[in-house]
Amino acid sequence: MNTDLIYEDETYAIRGAIYEVYKSLGTGFLEEVYQNALEEELALRHIPFVAKKALKVRYKGRDCGLYEPDFICFDKIIVELKAVETLHEKHSAQLMNYLKATSFRLGLLVNFCAYPKVDIRRRVL
Repeated sequence: MNTDLIYEDETYAIRGAIYEVYKSLGTGFLEEVYQNALEEELALRHIPFVAKKALKVRYKGRDCGLYEPDFICFDKIIVELKAVETLHEKHSAQLMNYLKATSFRLGLLVNFCAYPKVDIRRRVL
């Protein structure tokens, strides 16, 4: 089984919403603007999502904190937004840590301020 292709249909739908937001807004806004716009677009497309849901991080069976991914779509895909000039390995590591701390296997790292187009990176645990 090729794990890179898990949730292919769901990912395609999410990517379509991301591209629509980017096509409308372009680059240069703060992350919060893209967050709000993507919430609207996901709702318009009837893509199930929860924004900024606090999830527990556990260490050796004990709660040690909370984190809030930007979106959880289809109850199984984490979508993490950025609005930075360039994505760095620390951004990818952040998403991988989110996946490790949960039962989720797939995450999308999205940079709306990439040029010449939005940068969407797929990460599989």
